[in-house]
Amino acid sequence: MKAFSLPTLFLLIFSFSFSSHAQENISIDKVIAVVGNERILLSDVEQELLRIKMQGSTNANIDRCQLLEQLLIQKLLITQAKIDSIEVNEGSVESEVDRRLKYFINQIGSEKALENYFNKPIFEIKDDLREIIREQQLTQQMQRKIVDKVKITPSDVKAFYKKIPSDSLPDIPMQYELQQIAIYPPDAEKAKLEAKEKLLEIRNRILNGERFSTLAALYSEDRASAIKGGELGFRSREELVKAFADAAFNLKEGQISQVVETEYGLHIIQMIERRNDQVNVRHILLKPQFTTDLLSKAVQKLDSIATLIRNDSITFENAALRFSEDKKSNLNKGLMINPFTNTSLFEKEHLQPSDFYAIKDLKEGEYSAPFESRDELANIVFKIIKVKRIVPAHKANLKDDYDKIQEMAKSSKENEILRDWVSKKIKSFYIRIDNDFHSCDFQSKGWIK
Repeated sequence: MKAFSLPTLFLLIFSFSFSSHAQENISIDKVIAVVGNERILLSDVEQELLRIKMQGSTNANIDRCQLLEQLLIQKLLITQAKIDSIEVNEGSVESEVDRRLKYFINQIGSEKALENYFNKPIFEIKDDLREIIREQQLTQQMQRKIVDKVKITPSDVKAFYKKIPSDSLPDIPMQYELQQIAIYPPDAEKAKLEAKEKLLEIRNRILNGERFSTLAALYSEDRASAIKGGELGFRSREELVKAFADAAFNLKEGQISQVVETEYGLHIIQMIERRNDQVNVRHILLKPQFTTDLLSKAVQKLDSIATLIRNDSITFENAALRFSEDKKSNLNKGLMINPFTNTSLFEKEHLQPSDFYAIKDLKEGEYSAPFESRDELANIVFKIIKVKRIVPAHKANLKDDYDKIQEMAKSSKENEILRDWVSKKIKSFYIRIDNDFHSCDFQSKGWIK
C-alpha cells in the first residue's frame, strides 16, 4: 500500500464527481464509513475509482481501500474545520464553480455535450460541483492551518534529492518555451457597438416588463451564470473586475445598470441584494461578434508580418514588440508565460489545443503559420507562435528542475506533519467503518476501532 500524500489527497478532493456514470454501475448504495457527522457512501469510492480509470490511469496499486482512506482523511479535515469554525467564502465558491464549469464545457465542446455526458441538466451539474468545491475549500483551509509553518531551505532540498532513488525521480515530460505574435480581429469598435446596441434593446425589454432572468438564460454568453438567470451569487468587490464592481456596488435593489464594458465583454447588471460588503447581482454578457471578412483581415495582417520575418526585414522578437496586441507578452519579445506554473515552460496539457497543434511538429527556432486560437478570456485571437526552446523529456534533476524538487521536498515534510495529525485525531473522533472494509490494510492505524 502506498503512503498517502498531500498531492494525492488534493487530486482526490479537486476531482469532479462523475456521478451519473458511476450510478450506472452501482445498483445498491450504502454508508460505508462515518467520521464525526460526515458520511462516506460506497458510491463515493466507486465514483472516484471510475474517475481515475476514465483519466487513463493504469496504476494497479489504486484500490478501494486506498481511496477509502483518502476519503476518511478528507472527512477528518472537514470535521475539524467545522469544529474550528472555519468558513468558506461563498463568493469564492461561486467564482470557482463558474471557472471550472467553463473549463469542463470548453474541454467537452459545448454545454449540451456536458449535459449529455452526465445525463443531467446543467443546473444539477452546477449544484453537484458547488458542494464539492465547498468541501474542497474547507479541506484546503484546514490543511493549510496544519502545515502553514513548514519551511524548506536549499540544504533541505539537496538532502531530499540525495535520498531519492534514481528510479523514483519523476519523469518530466517534454516542455516548450514559446513566443507569440497575437492579433485580434480589426474593427473591434464596430463589433462592440453592435453588441452594445443589442444589450440596450435587451435592457429596454426588461424595463418594459420582461424578466431579467429569462433574457439572461436566452442571451447571456456567460453560460455558467445564464443557467441561473444570470445570477452570480454573493461576491465582494475584490472578486469582481473593477469596472463591473464599480457599477454593481452603485446599484440599488432591482435597479439595472447601463452597459458596462470589461475585459470579458459587455454587460448589463441587475442588483438582487446587498449584504454588508458583498453584492448578489444578475448580469447578461455579450461579446463582440466578427464577420468572416473581419476574421480574414486579421489572418492577412499576420501573413504580412510573417513575410517580413521570413525576408529578414524584422526579427520575430521585434515584430512581437511592434505588432503583437497581447499586452502580457509583447513587451517581453512575445515570450508566453504559463499561467499554471508562472514560468515560461509549457507542457502539452497546459497549452490550448489549437496552440499545441500549431507547434507540435516545429523545431527550435521555427514558427507556425497564422492560426485561430482563444485567449484566456475566450476571445478570438489569431497567432503566430515561435518555438524558442524545447526541453526534452527527462528524469528530474536539481539543475533543470530545482523548483519541482523543492516542491517535492516541501510536500514530503508536509506529509509527515499531516500523518502525525491524522494519527492523533483518529484517537479522538468518532469513526465507524463498515465490516466489508475491515480487512483493509490502511496506512494509518486506528481507523478500525
